[in-house]
Formats: sequence, structure tokens, C-alpha cells
Amino acid sequence: MPTATTRPTGLKRFLPPIGSPAYHVLLGSVAIFILGPLGGVSAAFMNFSIGFFIGGQVLAGILGSTVTLPYGPEGKHGANYMQTMAASVAGMCGMAVLIQARYWLGLPEVPAWQLILYYGCCGMFGVGVGMLYTPIVVDRMQLNFPSGFAVANILRALTDKHLLKVSITKLGGGMLGGYAGGLASLKLPAVEALGISTSTFGAGMIVGARIAIPALVVAIIGELSKPYLVRIGWLDAGAPFRKIGFIIALGMILGAAILDIGLILLEAARRLRRKQAPAAAPAEDWKRVNMAGLVVWVACWGAAVVVGGHAILGEPLRFLLIAVGLVFLFVLVNGISIGISDSNPISSAFVMTVFILAACGLTDAGTGLMCASILLIACSEGGDMQQDRSTGWRLGTNRVVQFRYQVIGIAMGAVLAVVLAKVFLSAYPVLRADQFGGHVADAEKWQSAMTYKFVGALRGITTHQPHVMKALALGVALGLLTEVARKLFQRNRRYQQFVQSSRAGRVTDFLLDAVLLPSPYASSFGGFVELLTTVWWAAGGTLASVFDTVQAKVNSRPTPPAGGEIPADMSTMSLIGGGLIAGDSLAALSVGIYGLLRTVL
Repeated sequence: MPTATTRPTGLKRFLPPIGSPAYHVLLGSVAIFILGPLGGVSAAFMNFSIGFFIGGQVLAGILGSTVTLPYGPEGKHGANYMQTMAASVAGMCGMAVLIQARYWLGLPEVPAWQLILYYGCCGMFGVGVGMLYTPIVVDRMQLNFPSGFAVANILRALTDKHLLKVSITKLGGGMLGGYAGGLASLKLPAVEALGISTSTFGAGMIVGARIAIPALVVAIIGELSKPYLVRIGWLDAGAPFRKIGFIIALGMILGAAILDIGLILLEAARRLRRKQAPAAAPAEDWKRVNMAGLVVWVACWGAAVVVGGHAILGEPLRFLLIAVGLVFLFVLVNGISIGISDSNPISSAFVMTVFILAACGLTDAGTGLMCASILLIACSEGGDMQQDRSTGWRLGTNRVVQFRYQVIGIAMGAVLAVVLAKVFLSAYPVLRADQFGGHVADAEKWQSAMTYKFVGALRGITTHQPHVMKALALGVALGLLTEVARKLFQRNRRYQQFVQSSRAGRVTDFLLDAVLLPSPYASSFGGFVELLTTVWWAAGGTLASVFDTVQAKVNSRPTPPAGGEIPADMSTMSLIGGGLIAGDSLAALSVGIYGLLRTVL
């Protein structure tokens, strides 16, 4: 029996015990009926009006932590469960633009229940594949996942009084700056023209200069090479480099991943051959996953996507099977991109899938839309899965429970995505008007840039575009050769001695790592975004690295603060950077809700 000293006090005595059924009902209800729809409406509106949406992890983490605050430090896991579910709902709601694309293409309307079923199957398949790759991108590679890092810091700070006390100024200051900068970039044309993105700057602060500068290098090379690319027919005059750069960037990630995955498989084979090799230490309880069950999950939901797409929607089996197979490639590629740069190039995966299907004989735009939708949804939810697992890795959150929260969020999100699409398209007929057909009245209020990109790619499938596959092959070759060279330097004993023994060695290593021979995972970001974006990204990384270097010299032996140790990854720059990401997310939500209310009223 609990004693008087062990009974819950304060608000905690009114809440269900951690781990009880009532506890999960509380968390699930808040996430799926409040936080999820809040982020979902914002995501759908932003995709219709602008053409991109802010992921819901940071926002849901902040709001969710207010519910679990009375639980103390252990409340961080409950808040993580809530943000996982809410982010899944919001991510699925952003897929409402797929229904808009059907109107632009003049395709017949599909019954709502069929779309809900199909989108839900794609989401369930995507999270399964994302979970399969978690041991690679989270546990082994230990990528930063900047937004996941920010969420982890926020949840730790908001559920632990000591951490909140020592980090509130840095985290709060970053959030305030991110909110102000986000509002200015969205509402002030002069600031918008500068391409300022406080979340991009903050993410750069989290990853540092060695990761941030390579993207700027690639973006500059791309800008300088535009005349040549126009001359050889790879780029239209006046088009941005990223129109072809994203294909090269995808190839670079793929080329590097081929080598890294090959090395992982080779190491696994060597361990199997060592009869006397010591048994691997058992994984911590929170990290354990039923791998056999996960494989069955992926197989069943992959089959459901194919069967549903063919039997219910009438799409050709061949193209459905190709799209499902491509999910295994792009969820890994996009997951690495998120882990490095906080960017999930889901629209790039969609467009690339359309090109690949066209090379395999696809000529029907409707089939292309439904098949490429598998990639869009799976990469979005699979990327969220890995982002959330990175947060769980830092917090020690149970992965199996977190997985369950996410799949429930996907089920709700599939329903809400179709409902919101119907609501928006019925309330605002301009959203159904094809912007490719000429000037559309009031279209400036609804840019729908993502839909525009999708429809443009689908209408180009009958056009012969051999340069696309050449660009992809070039990217694969660059990524593979670069990663081979990097591995050779990293394993060269004399080079490592040179780096560790002198300042000249450290400078050489930095230049090699950031400028001359950067990681393809890091440099590929320069192919996905505009040049100005990479400038802010690199500026954030450079500022953080300079600050950390100066601080290390000033405080060679920092004294632990009174009250306990601060986690090593809760550095000043990571807290401020995470705050900037959170503030920018809140600004986007504010603008989205304000714009929606103003339009409705």
C-alpha cells in the first residue's frame, strides 16, 4: 500500500497513473481530437494556399507537454506519444492536395471511402518501412534529425523543473525570435524577398558548419552551372537550378546509401561467419522491436496497397508494384535527407516516381497520380516515423507504444484528409480550377504550388525526357565516388594522425569535410532548395560552430550547474536552434489559422 509520502500531490493526483489504460485514453483523446485536427487544418490550408506545410511535431510537442507537465520528468514520454499521433494526423491532412490534383487533371471523382481506404493503406505501409530503417538512420548512423532534436529538448525542458530553469532563457529566446522572424517572412514582402527562414537557420545551428556549409557549396556550383545546363537541354532558360538539381541530389543520396548499406550488410555477414563471436548485448527495453512482426506488417500493408489500388481503384498491377518497390528506396533516401537537413523532399519523390513510371511505359496521368501518391504518403509518414524515433532515442521512449500511437494517427488522418479536401474544394471553387489553363481569378490567394508541381510532372509523362535519367545516374555516380573517397580518408591512419596532431591538420580536415569532399547526404540539400535558403542554413551552422569553438576555449572545464547534470546534447546552440524551429512553426500556424478565418468570415 502506498504511504502518505508516495501519494501523488498537486494536479497529478487528478490524473490517471502513467501506463494505465486511462492514461493512454487521455493522451490519445487530446492528440487525436485536439492537437491532430489543429495541425491538420493548418497543414491542409498551407498546402492549398502556399504549397508547403510545417510538420506538426514541434507544435504538438509544445502543446502536449502542457498536459503531461504534472507528471514531472516522466511526462516527457506521454508528450512524445501525443506529438507522434498528432503529427501523423497533420501529415496525412497535408495530402489533401492529391484530391485537388484530380480536379486539375479533369479526372472523375472517386468515392470518399475508396480514397480513405487507399490513403490509409499507403500511410500504414509507409510507417512500417520507416520503422524498418530506424536501426540504420537513427541507431547506427545517429543522424541529427533537427526537428526531432528540437522536440526532444523542448519536452525535456518543459517536463523537468531543473532543465526548464537552466534552459528557459535560451529556448524561450529562440522561440520568440523564430516567431517574429516567421511572421515577418510570411507577411512582409521586403523580408520575404530576403528568403529568411528562422527554422532553416535554427536547423543549421543544430547540425553545425560541417553539415550546413556543403549545401551552400552545391547550391553555388549549381547556380554557376546554369548556363551550361541550359545549353545541353537539361534546364529551361530562367528556371532555377533545383528544377534539375533535385534529381541529381536524390541520386547523390542514393549513391552514398548504396555504399553504406553494402558495408552494413558486409559487416553483418562477417559476424555470422565468426562462430566464436560474442553475442550482441540485448537492446534496451525501450528500443526493442518485434522485427518479425514488423516484416509481416510491411508485407501485409504493401499487399493491401496493391490489391486495393487494383481491385478497388482499377489501376494496373505493374505500375502499382513498381511504386510499392520504390517506397523502399525513397523512404531510406528521404529519411537520410531529413536526418541531415530537416528537409523531407516528398514532392521530389513524387515527381521522380512519375518519371520512372513514364520510363516503364506509363502514359495515363490518372494512373500516375494514384501510383505516385503511394510514394508521397509513404515518404511523408515514413519520414515522420524516423523523425519521431530520433526524439524517442534521445528521451528513451518505448518504440512499440510510439508506433501504435502513430498508426492510430494515420487512420484518423486519412479520414480527415479526405474530409478537409472536400470542405475546402466545395467552399472555394477556385481551388478546383486548373491553373495551367490560363489566368484564374483569385488564384493569387491560393498558389497551390505543390499541386502545380504534381500536375506539371503528370502532364509531361508523354514528353521524352532522357536527361532526367542521365541526371539521376550522374548523381548516383557522384554520391558513390564521393563516399568512397571519404571512407578512404577516414580509415587512413596517417591522415588521422595529421588531423589530430596539428592545427593545420584540423583546418585541412574541416575544408575537406565541408567544402572539398563533403558528405553527399549533407551536400544534396543544396539541390532541393533555392540558393538563399542554403545561405541561411549555412549561416546558422557556421554561427553555431564558431560559438562552440570559442566556448570550448573559454570554458575548457565547465562546472556542472547546481541541481544536476544537463544532458550533453542540450547545448546552448541546440536549445536556441530548437527554439527558432518551434517559433517558426507557431508563426506558420498563426498565419494559417488567421488566413483561414479571414477567408471564411
